Amino acid sequence: MLDIESFRNEAGSYHLLRPTGELDAYTVAQFREALAEHATSGRLVVDLCGVPFIDSAGLGALIGGIRRIRENEGRVVVYCNGTTLLRLLHTTGFDRIVPVEETLEAAVGALDRDPDA
Repeated sequence: MLDIESFRNEAGSYHLLRPTGELDAYTVAQFREALAEHATSGRLVVDLCGVPFIDSAGLGALIGGIRRIRENEGRVVVYCNGTTLLRLLHTTGFDRIVPVEETLEAAVGALDRDPDA
């Protein structure tokens, strides 16, 4: 099961998308739909701290969502503090296409700092 929270921060400067649960072939459609809803959000932080596992389908959905957001001139940063998931994102080279930060504050800062985010 996958739960997804989505909200705009109090200052209104970015949206936060927070999936909780496994991101796999069974839940990827729900995650893909949530990302599509943010295609024109402008600035998005994807909080993966509540995701203990992500498979290739989940990673593919994340990359596709990031591509759509960037096509609409948006910026995306991933926030993740889990050792296993961080290792996966680094090993696959995911962190070379989008900033991956270990704190929410760093992720929000990366939205301002990185023109390719």
